[in-house]
Amino acid sequence: MEAAVTSHKSVETAAPARAALSEQGAEAARRGAPAVTSGVAAASGVAVTSGVAVTSGAAAASGAAAASGAAAERAASRGLWISSTYFAEGLPYAIAHKVAGEFFTAAGASLQIIGLVSLYGLPWNLKFLWSPLVDLHGSARRWLVGAEIALAVILLGLAATAESGALGLVAALFGLVAVAAATHDIAVDGFYLQALDKDAQAAFSGLRVGAYRLALLAGALLVAFAGWASFGASFAVAAAALALLAGAHAAGLPRPAAAPAPGATASGAAPGAASAPGVTASGAAAPGAAGLRRYVEPFRVFLRQPRIASSLAFILCYRAGDALMFAMSSPLLKDLGLDTAARGNVAGVGTIASIAGSTLGGVLIKRWGLARTIFPIALLQSLAILLYVALAWLRPTLPWIVALVTLEQLAAGIGTAVLVVFLMRRCVDGYKSSHFAIGSALMSVSATFAGSVSGYLAASVGFTVFFVIAFAASIPGVVLSRWVPRE
Repeated sequence: MEAAVTSHKSVETAAPARAALSEQGAEAARRGAPAVTSGVAAASGVAVTSGVAVTSGAAAASGAAAASGAAAERAASRGLWISSTYFAEGLPYAIAHKVAGEFFTAAGASLQIIGLVSLYGLPWNLKFLWSPLVDLHGSARRWLVGAEIALAVILLGLAATAESGALGLVAALFGLVAVAAATHDIAVDGFYLQALDKDAQAAFSGLRVGAYRLALLAGALLVAFAGWASFGASFAVAAAALALLAGAHAAGLPRPAAAPAPGATASGAAPGAASAPGVTASGAAAPGAAGLRRYVEPFRVFLRQPRIASSLAFILCYRAGDALMFAMSSPLLKDLGLDTAARGNVAGVGTIASIAGSTLGGVLIKRWGLARTIFPIALLQSLAILLYVALAWLRPTLPWIVALVTLEQLAAGIGTAVLVVFLMRRCVDGYKSSHFAIGSALMSVSATFAGSVSGYLAASVGFTVFFVIAFAASIPGVVLSRWVPRE
């Protein structure tokens, strides 16, 4: 699309340039002076010879080829940093959720304790409280790299203590991973929204979700590696990966210009600031009041969007059923006879399917638009939970377990692509880091709450009934998908 726009602009500017040069050549001929080839002519593919402007097809073709090559190179560069940043976002999430759950499952913890691992999602629920700091202080790029360095250090601490038996210390370090990872999410999502325009954001949505899911696959492989070696070794590998990514991002990420806040004047001040509360007689804002207004403004702008009530309800409910199911997936597989390495391998196959699903979801949304895809994809994601009902009820052999987990993860990947695009459409220029953080935090509230009670519920009613309840919890999100803004 960008190449097409560039070509169109070249066509628009070529005709005026040729006319100007023809006049220049005529004037030169009248004066008996040689015509001068201008930089405009060279840029537009026009050659001037003996005072006559001649369109050079070779130059035009060369310019088009150069533009096409530049566009391809730019797309490849974008794809590389989008993939690496979202892989770096997904890896610590996988560690705080999937790997932590597997760690305590392997340690023989109760279903209730394993369910409480979902409380590591609290930093993702609350990250909107400090998300304005990313917009107001420093840059999203700097926060991104700094958070990756912090994660590498914390993971080294986990590697040193995982085999010590000090489960309390390990639990606390997992908590630090969660806080640093949630902050990293704010920076990565904000950087993505700042560096790309709206069309590119939608076009690359499948890639970003796919890279994120690839990191979840890496998390599954860390579990399998832990079953073969140890959890300490797995955490050391993860620490090395985050350190390498931090170095690569510090050296290679682009430096997009920050967007001004909506309503800002050319001087950077909001209109009407002199009459706003907390402003002194000289027109200068009182420091405390001005800081508070800057902090509150992203929330106010977010909540003033059209049909925000239905949007908030949809974000809260969309993944509720999946959250219940996910929290008890590892205990179910253990109950079906799979050890740590086998669970990691099954999760890896399922994650590959989710990557394919997220990519397919991005393609479907790009082709038919969010308005036409949001309801059928929400319904598909909901129905896929019934596959876990079948797993718990039928207790099939390993090939069937792999097949059912794979199908469910394929549907979940498609469903994730829809939610990501929906959240991006709720972000207003100037507050994109904050707004995406608010939306994704609300999305994870249901995951944290549902996951934290899942162990108590599963222990009380059994796995089969539990997954039926998970399916029922997904229905409100399907219904709400008919009432939310579609674009």
